[in-house]
Amino acid sequence: MKQLALTPPMGFNTWNTFSCDINEEIIKSLADAMVNEGYLEAGYDTLTLDDGWMSPVRDENGKLFGNPEKFPGGMKAIGDYLHERGLKFGIYSDAGTHTCAGFPASYGNERLDAKTFAEWGVDFLKYDYCFAPQGGGKDVVLYRKMGQALRETGRDIVYSVCWGVSTSPTWAKTAGGHMWRLTGDIADSWESISKVGFGAVGLEPYAGPGNWNDPDMLVIGMFGKGYVGKIGGGANINEYRSHFALWCMLAAPLFMGHDLRNTSDEVKKILLNKEAIAVNQDILGVQGYAVNGWKHALAKPLADGGVAVALFNESAEYNQILPISLEELGFESDDTVYVRDLWNHQDLGTFKSAVSVRVEPHDCAFLKLTRK
Repeated sequence: MKQLALTPPMGFNTWNTFSCDINEEIIKSLADAMVNEGYLEAGYDTLTLDDGWMSPVRDENGKLFGNPEKFPGGMKAIGDYLHERGLKFGIYSDAGTHTCAGFPASYGNERLDAKTFAEWGVDFLKYDYCFAPQGGGKDVVLYRKMGQALRETGRDIVYSVCWGVSTSPTWAKTAGGHMWRLTGDIADSWESISKVGFGAVGLEPYAGPGNWNDPDMLVIGMFGKGYVGKIGGGANINEYRSHFALWCMLAAPLFMGHDLRNTSDEVKKILLNKEAIAVNQDILGVQGYAVNGWKHALAKPLADGGVAVALFNESAEYNQILPISLEELGFESDDTVYVRDLWNHQDLGTFKSAVSVRVEPHDCAFLKLTRK
C-alpha cells in the first residue's frame, strides 16, 4: 500500500446540507456538479456519503448494504458512477453498535465491513463514535481495529477518524488515521467557524504529509440553508472568505457541504480560488502557526520558499489596518519582499520591514510573501 493523503484530502460530504436525506439520484446529481462546475478540476475529488445511506438491518450474511429504497442500484454501482467520472468514493460508518442516526455500525464487524467497503471500491472512510462502549481507552482500541482492518483489505482507503475530542491528535495516527476531527460538529455561523478553526492553532506539530488536523467540514455557501445551516443560522460572505483562508492556512481537509447544484458566483470565487487552494495543498505540508502568539495572524511556510500569511479582522463592525512584521516571518530586516494578494490575484508590490493591509469586518487578508 502506498502512503495516502500526502496533502489534505479535498471533496464534498453530504451531511451539512442533506443530513440522512440522501439517495441515488441526489448523489449522482452532486457527482455531476462536482465535475461540471469545476470542483474536481480544482482538486475536490472525493464525494462522501455520510450517515443514512445504509439499510436499517444487515443482510442474511451480516453485511452492511445500502437502503434499497434510497439506493436501488446498490453501493458498488454508486462507486462505479463516481469512479467513471474521475471521482473517489467516500462512505461513513461508526465504531459503535449504531451510527449517530441509529443505523447499523461497525462494532464487532470491523473486518467484514472493511472488506465490504473495499469490494464496493470505497476510497475514503469517515468513521464516527456514537453508541460505542465507554471507558478503558476503548476509543483508541476501536479505531485501531478499523485501521488494521482497512490495511488488511489491501485497498488504498483514506481513514478519517471522526471522534471529535481534543486528544485525537495524540493517538489517531497510531490508529491508522490520515486525518482526525478535533471538535464536535461545526455549525453555519461565525461563532462556530472561529471557535473550531482558531481552536486548531497550536496543533501544527501533529500535522504533516499523510496526517492532518481536521476542524470539520466547510460551511461556505450555506447561508443558513440545509441541515447545518438551519442549526447555525448562516454566515456572511466576508466570514466565509475568512473560513476558507483559515482552513487553507491550517492545512485542513477541505470538504464542502453546501448544495453544489446551486452555488452563487461569489461562493464559487472562494471555493475555486486555485491560489488559495495551492496554499492548502502545498507539498511541504506545514500547518500555519500564530505569529508572535496572535492566533488572528497566521503564517505558513511554503515549499517554494515563500510564506503564506492570513490576517483576520476580529471586529464585526469596523475595518482595521492590520500589520505584520517581516522579521517575525523569518525574513531578514533589510529584505525586500514581494507581496501577492491571493483573493484578488493581484501583485501588491514590494515591501521592507512590514506589510500593512486594510481588512473589512470578519474578513481577512490572504497574502503570499516571497523574497526578491
